[in-house]
Amino acid sequence: MDGLALPFSDLPLELIERYDLSRLVHDRGGEKELRFLRQTPGAILPVRHEGLLRIVAWGSRSGKLPRSGYTWQSTVEAGEWTIFGAEPIEIPAIAGLQNGVWFRVRQGVCGLIAAADGSEAAYMIVEPASHYYKIMTRADRMPVLIGERI
Repeated sequence: MDGLALPFSDLPLELIERYDLSRLVHDRGGEKELRFLRQTPGAILPVRHEGLLRIVAWGSRSGKLPRSGYTWQSTVEAGEWTIFGAEPIEIPAIAGLQNGVWFRVRQGVCGLIAAADGSEAAYMIVEPASHYYKIMTRADRMPVLIGERI
């Protein structure tokens, strides 16, 4: 996924101010939303980890952690993330963006948070694209969504 959107009102004002998230505000049909895009320099994601809503780097920018921002569900299931002490997270979203196509997300995206050398990063979990997702977005991988499948 290239990006995601979350209603402005879903994030506490304290997080919006601390991370200057007002720069990410867009209007969707009269409603303010925050758009988190992977290709933005210093890309970040909202994540729910251990019951707390946080803002975390989307993939690593340096150090020992992978830089991609994504991981295949098969690598998670194979235990390949245990070396980073990775833990599951929820990435809240109401919409996802892939190859210029926005699509609805009901409950959010599955992810991991990992740490190494004093830094941490969030990763979306992906799986091979369903036939419909592949036709809709022209992508071979799709996010693992919480409680739904496209």
